[in-house]
Amino acid sequence: MMHLDALGLSEAIRDKKIDRIELFKQSYQKLDQLNGELNAVITRRDKHALDEAEHFIDTGQPFAGIPLLLKGLGQSLAGELDTSGARLLQNNYAHQTDNFVKCLEQAGFIVIGQTNIPEFGFKNITDPELYGPAHNPWNLQYSPGGSSGGAASSVAAGIVPLATGNDGGGSIRIPASFSGLIGLKPTRGRVPVGPTAWRGWQGAAINFGLTTSIRDTAALLDVLQVVQPAAPFQTPLIKPSFSQKSKLPLKRNMKIAYSIESPVGTTVSADARQAVLEAVAFLNERNIQTEEITNPLSGSELMRDYYIVNSGETARMFEELEHQLGRSVTIDDMELTTWVIYQAGLLLSATDYSKTLSHWDQASAVMDRMFERYDAYLTPTTAYTAPRIDAELIDKATIQQMRHVTDLKKTERLDLIYTFFAKSLALTPFTQQANMTGQPAISLPTYVSATGLPLGIQFIGRKGDESTLLQLGHLFEKQQQFKMLFDSKQH
Repeated sequence: MMHLDALGLSEAIRDKKIDRIELFKQSYQKLDQLNGELNAVITRRDKHALDEAEHFIDTGQPFAGIPLLLKGLGQSLAGELDTSGARLLQNNYAHQTDNFVKCLEQAGFIVIGQTNIPEFGFKNITDPELYGPAHNPWNLQYSPGGSSGGAASSVAAGIVPLATGNDGGGSIRIPASFSGLIGLKPTRGRVPVGPTAWRGWQGAAINFGLTTSIRDTAALLDVLQVVQPAAPFQTPLIKPSFSQKSKLPLKRNMKIAYSIESPVGTTVSADARQAVLEAVAFLNERNIQTEEITNPLSGSELMRDYYIVNSGETARMFEELEHQLGRSVTIDDMELTTWVIYQAGLLLSATDYSKTLSHWDQASAVMDRMFERYDAYLTPTTAYTAPRIDAELIDKATIQQMRHVTDLKKTERLDLIYTFFAKSLALTPFTQQANMTGQPAISLPTYVSATGLPLGIQFIGRKGDESTLLQLGHLFEKQQQFKMLFDSKQH
């Protein structure tokens, strides 16, 4: 039954085709069978979850009593570990359930555990020193991506039908591309935040999930969309619902812009180019206009701005942690990448930070003007298929520089971040811009390479217009363009 999506499982339980308790036992049996190789799940709550399933009251929730895995970063459930994949927090427990998780519980989900993440979510792969690397169920020698890598691995393997993630630079869409799943990053302000982390990298980071169907994606967005008066970012509610809008036909005379060139000037693989060109041909066959364009934004400059915000937010985070710990943190408390980002943040000025946010706003305005001409913007989700687990993404010379980051000046520290992320960014240069502009973006699993690894295509929409992205996803899905792991196994 686990090949069903989450809504399908909920329907099957209501129709007495499957027992809810049996469903939970199946999830845990799959965990027992697969997690030793995948290392996708880092905590389990077997007793609590089974008890909650036994006492679950079905009041018509869309996801009535469905097992769910939370990402082990930025999604707090009271009484459970809250480590962010960091050694420094390996014994840290959540004191309260955050608003995002509360909404999931109200929608009927029951949390069965947490998924693997890179330390503090800084990477596009999942290889924390605390837990070890997560593996891709398509091929265990490869990464499922990051930072929601454990979530992607667990859904692609069929442990759960849906898992939550968050996306501050592609952390839902990248693992969706690498693992053959649907990954939506909603519009900034669309889903619940708080009661502590209200801004999430100044609105760049947003919680959502990785799914296997458009209807699950739309229904999840329906239960999560909210207007919170206390939240710094607000997005109007979409009515009657995303579920209904996703099934509507696409507008007449739709026009889609597309690009297969990296926004930061790096090489794009033949697979990524082919994935987009096949999607363009598919759209053209259905009388949807497409036009190849040049990205109107300076990707390299925006990435430098992106690293400034990451660094500033990291310095603030460690200031709070030092206060809680009652001591200063050192290089031995964290992974080297985290240390360098933190040290860069310590030298930033308020002017640096304010100027960067202004650049983000200007970029958002540029992209909004582009959507006066186009209804969506198509790119590869990632420039390549997943990297191997043992891929060298930072060379030894750069690592040596990173160990001496405190000897460097402000600009040199920021340059070092760009340098050590260069190989990683070359793999995934297409996702970060939507985080900075606040636009919705979705990765669809439409392509599998000759080596048997998936690669997604990305549609970016105008702020507030997830509906068009879901309609496009529904079109590809209805015409059987999706390629997921359980499909490949059946053939």
